[in-house]
Amino acid sequence: MRITCFLILFLTVSFSASAQITRLKVFEPDSVNAGFKIVRIKDVKLKYLPRSAKLTDPRAVLNRVKPLRKWYKRFEPTSFWKKVNQFGLNINEVSFVNWNAGGDNSVSALASFNFARNYKFRYLNWNNEAQLRYGLNAQEGRKLRKTDDQIRLSSTISFRKDTITSWYYSVKANFNTQFSNGFKYPDRDNPISRFMSPGYLYIGMGTSYIPANDKFNLYISPATMKSTFVMDEALSNQGAFGVDKGENVFLELGFLITNTWEKEVMKNVLMNHRINLYTDYVRSFGNIDVDWEVNFNLKVNDHINASIGTHLIFDNDIKFDEVVDDEGNVIDPGISRIQFKQLLGLGIIYNF
Repeated sequence: MRITCFLILFLTVSFSASAQITRLKVFEPDSVNAGFKIVRIKDVKLKYLPRSAKLTDPRAVLNRVKPLRKWYKRFEPTSFWKKVNQFGLNINEVSFVNWNAGGDNSVSALASFNFARNYKFRYLNWNNEAQLRYGLNAQEGRKLRKTDDQIRLSSTISFRKDTITSWYYSVKANFNTQFSNGFKYPDRDNPISRFMSPGYLYIGMGTSYIPANDKFNLYISPATMKSTFVMDEALSNQGAFGVDKGENVFLELGFLITNTWEKEVMKNVLMNHRINLYTDYVRSFGNIDVDWEVNFNLKVNDHINASIGTHLIFDNDIKFDEVVDDEGNVIDPGISRIQFKQLLGLGIIYNF
């Protein structure tokens, strides 16, 4: 047993002594080989180029690089809002110098602002519009006179049950009034209308037909409340515009139909049509109040156009030819008449 252990110990020591230990060298010098060569990659051109082959060179050649001269538009995500910001100014001028036929120099100006914010996505349609107009006329030998005055605001929220139908359930609100006093010229002391005298507010619910092109809109409301405001004390005491004497507000419930239509009847001739028809259920059912406006815009270029328009109003609550005695008592309240206005002008349009 002792001889066996001695032999094992002897063999182990002998093997360890005979083993060669190599030290690891971290930094070794580069090997230099006389056959080492630098090979440059050369362009290889195909003798026969297949039709579907597209050869590209990933290297940028400086003499072929051109500076960017055109800035490309940045990507803009799709918006479901459509907006309109439009300013218009029409000017008419007549001047005479030694004119044998006679005449007075005059200048007329009509300024208008149109704003719209319309949202449409799948089931929801929300239209908001504001129209502001004001016109003046200056004629030699007389003071300024107002030729047009309008504030019109409208908002309609519509909802449909699917994306196929063009019929919507709608809630609509309209508001109309004017900026400044109105007179029956040449009388400038007694205004026949003022701001919020009258003012009209329509609020109702119904159904709307709105096709995909958004150029046609038909609104039918069997339940619309019409509010007539006369905030001027003098006009209120006269019972103007249908209010009771001394009152400022008159309420009606009736049936309303509103239609707007925009169409290019011929090249560079755009027609805008708007009509409101309203009748009261209680006071005068069947007697229809009409507010109808048709305008034709003849486009010359992006900033110059000519306009032709008509505006017709019939309101049973607005009376003409009232007869009053010396003591101020109304003998004859007068009758309702058709109000008609015609516009023709050449001016500028600026969209911003």
